Amino acid sequence: MSAILKTLLCGLVCCCTAALAQVPPPNEAGGLGDPTRPPAALAAPGGAVAAGATGEDGAQSEAAAPRLQSILVSREPGGRRVAVINGEMVRQGMKIGGATVVRVGETEVVLRRGKSLETLKLFPKQ
Repeated sequence: MSAILKTLLCGLVCCCTAALAQVPPPNEAGGLGDPTRPPAALAAPGGAVAAGATGEDGAQSEAAAPRLQSILVSREPGGRRVAVINGEMVRQGMKIGGATVVRVGETEVVLRRGKSLETLKLFPKQ
């Protein structure tokens, strides 16, 4: 290579390196984060709202209402029944957010809080 070409190439590399050093990482640039990361309300263990989590309106949520997301029922008689509530997998008898799972049906889950029962439907009426 000629000396002029080497000088130009070296200058180009130095300019590109300096320009890239000025670009902040994606998580610092305008709030761009990991698009696959779950919302803060689901990131805390047990489906509880993470400290400092805010809702869509910017207000801090006190407690996340239980939200039934999925149900898995085995085809075998007496097989396992698993539900996903607020991102946490639960079975009958387990506790989630201060409630106990009473029953896991094919399209609904029944929770007990004290003496009251709450039914979470997989497909709520609209």
